Amino acid sequence: MTFMAAADITVSVTEPRNRTITPVILSGGTGTRLWPVSRASHPKQFWALASSRTMIGETLQRTAGAAFAPPIVVCNNAHRFLVAEQLRENGCEDGRIILEPAVRNTAAAIAAAALLAAQDDPETLLWIMAADAVFRYPERLPAILEKASAVAREGYIVTFGMKPDVPETGYGYIRLGAPLHPDHPDDSVYRVARFIEKPDHLRATEMLNAGDYLWNSGMFLASASVMLAELKRHEPDVLENVRHALLNSENDLTFRRLETTAFLRSPNVSIDYAVMERTDRAAVIPADLGWSDVGNWNALWELGDKDACGNVAVGDVVLEQSHNCYVRSEGMLTAVAGLTDIVLVVTSDAVLAIHRDYAQDVSALVSQLRLASRAEAEIHNRCYRPWGFYEGLIQGERFQVKRIVVYPGQKLSLQKHFHRAEHWVVVSGTAIVTRNEEKLMLQENESVYLPLGCMHRLENPGRIPLTLIEVQSGPYLGEDDIVRFEDTYGRR
Repeated sequence: MTFMAAADITVSVTEPRNRTITPVILSGGTGTRLWPVSRASHPKQFWALASSRTMIGETLQRTAGAAFAPPIVVCNNAHRFLVAEQLRENGCEDGRIILEPAVRNTAAAIAAAALLAAQDDPETLLWIMAADAVFRYPERLPAILEKASAVAREGYIVTFGMKPDVPETGYGYIRLGAPLHPDHPDDSVYRVARFIEKPDHLRATEMLNAGDYLWNSGMFLASASVMLAELKRHEPDVLENVRHALLNSENDLTFRRLETTAFLRSPNVSIDYAVMERTDRAAVIPADLGWSDVGNWNALWELGDKDACGNVAVGDVVLEQSHNCYVRSEGMLTAVAGLTDIVLVVTSDAVLAIHRDYAQDVSALVSQLRLASRAEAEIHNRCYRPWGFYEGLIQGERFQVKRIVVYPGQKLSLQKHFHRAEHWVVVSGTAIVTRNEEKLMLQENESVYLPLGCMHRLENPGRIPLTLIEVQSGPYLGEDDIVRFEDTYGRR
């Protein structure tokens, strides 16, 4: 077999820092399939849905250790501080974050990460994965990675095919080809015969029974040089435009912002179409990791710990004479009686009730909400910011009440509003408040009034989170009524 040389892929190469595996984590998503918990402003990878850690936190933990270089995470601008906080919480402060200026599918995201990694070492292995997958058997991963690494060093792009146990219609499939090493057929590495798009139930059942089909996990392992060579061979427009976007990128705090114009010229294609379905370097390793991409609420029922009646209950939930249900409450008491095979999800501003057989249809509900311009389709009642978060408590005519939490050592921008005044009451912690020329120190149960138009800032000098209640009053209370004069986080 003849492979294209990767030598003509122009990168700025320094002395290799290591020859370990570089994790590449794709943190995209529109936040529709697990609505109302997952939304565009805070998609599922930032929630603790399948364990006590967030899903991206679990992913980062799987990539920790001496075998791995610091991760590269590719995300959009709106999620940059969420990603940075997850890197910090999981001990990955030296990870790099690439910001996409627009959605351009996985081929462009992977091209950007491969080009960045190749600047350090073109032969580093890229372990490419989504931020939001779950493994029930993560202890099996090291042996599979070791086998995949050896194959990737031979110049192949290795994909991880997950052994199916049900006729799943929400996943793509891979059909196994001939053994990659005919002299050693027992090593369980195969060529890829073909990729199959998400099937209907009949076709999925046929493939399950055939035994030579695997779920396409969307997880790959390849050297940066091979991935770049195959992108150049099959989708040169993706590679060239992303290369220009990276060359003209800007460093913003700890983020690498890709240049917009060049990036927008990149074709909007997946890595499956751009490379994997066309390359002669594709190899697949069957893996029994108990993998799930958690693509709907029924998947969380399947993963969850069930009671004697087959129910999964998360949060403040009471069940009576109910069977095989998934019930989740993000706050208020939720009581269910006499129901079977339902999903019930309760948040502070929305409730979802759906039969488990229709779990794939949640996206259609979100589409209806978007057509009706409902904010609940996109934004949570709790909104996260780089300094902490706020959530709405009460909204009425010309006033609203919010809870604000500021993390230790963080501060809001120096700002003013044209249409509202604010009253802050400290509930816990210590606050330093700038009000025009004044600087005030507030403790628990103390308050301050900020008249319309005054310059103000809030910061937490303490070691515990600062919590306060904010009462806004005025003719217009939108979040866009803000003028920033100074901002630690580079926001305009």
